[in-house]
Amino acid sequence: MTYGNYPDLSLIKKILVIKMRHHGDVLLTSPLFSNLKKAIPNVQIDAFIYKDTLPMLEGHPAISDYLLYDRGWKKLPFFKKIGKELCLIQSIRSKGYDLVINLTEGDRGALAATVSKARYRVGFDPKGSGFFAKRKAFTHVVKPCPHPRHTVERQLDVLRRMGIFPSIEERDLSLHIPDEARSKVLSWLEPEEIRPGNYILIHPVSRWRFKCLSPKQVAALVSTLHARGMRLVMSAGPDEQEMAMVREILSLVPEIPILNLAGKMTLKELSALIQMSKALLCVDSVPLHIASATKTPVVVLFGPTSEQNWGPWMHPRAKVVAQALSCRPCYQDGCGGSKMSDCLYRIPQNAILAALDEVLMQRSALAFVDE
Repeated sequence: MTYGNYPDLSLIKKILVIKMRHHGDVLLTSPLFSNLKKAIPNVQIDAFIYKDTLPMLEGHPAISDYLLYDRGWKKLPFFKKIGKELCLIQSIRSKGYDLVINLTEGDRGALAATVSKARYRVGFDPKGSGFFAKRKAFTHVVKPCPHPRHTVERQLDVLRRMGIFPSIEERDLSLHIPDEARSKVLSWLEPEEIRPGNYILIHPVSRWRFKCLSPKQVAALVSTLHARGMRLVMSAGPDEQEMAMVREILSLVPEIPILNLAGKMTLKELSALIQMSKALLCVDSVPLHIASATKTPVVVLFGPTSEQNWGPWMHPRAKVVAQALSCRPCYQDGCGGSKMSDCLYRIPQNAILAALDEVLMQRSALAFVDE
């Protein structure tokens, strides 16, 4: 046994990385793929993710192939669902992976690691949770940090457990945005006479309403930014709750011209829209992480969740706005389970505007230096 009991990287030709989580979580795995490829240049690396999160990693130069789990299978009749899952498991088994890395705490990833029969199987210590003998699914167990730690670093701890230690410069996010996504965004902006780099993008929603400001707060921000002469674009996902919130916000400011792209974009197009904006104003959701990848100036509002775990990553032009309350982060779905978060409703508008002014000034100063 060598010091650290690291896997022998020279024996690894094929790797499967499992991340069965939401879009932002998947994007935050991108440095892990980059560093795996750098440590083992000739390796084939595949990703096992949910089908709808594919755009977050699609086009990553280190990834060879994708195994996709369709969440829609959960709605199938029992035996059809089992059949789909068995086919996927058989595919994992047949590919002959030498290393399987499970970045997900749930059982599905651990089961996939077990059936793969890979020489090395690396995952987080389940600490007694999950199915019987789940810990034995892994040849190398990663000890989770007991203190607040950014999700990127937590995932890179998996590499450290394998003897791979990325430098600070090697921990940045990677996101591929195709030219056709940029062209589509331009086709929306040009008829409104909105130039790239000349609009504020507001993404006020999350699939979790307790992460959001109230519609009245957002409408007040829209009014103030419009009075300052800023062109405004609003975005949201296609989820009906997100769309309803945007409609409510716009109903409060019917006189203000806003390009509403809520529900109209793919994730790649949203990424292009963020990249081409002057700045992004959002809550704790996937646009924040896209902004970190594209280095778009961003102001992000945090409430019940932790900016230490999920905040901007390696992004000098990002500002977090949050209330310094003893109860946060509480990780609850609103105060008392109400789905509404007082820590967000108490954020004063001037704090948000001051943060936005700061990131915009930083951008102007950098542009002047570049010239």
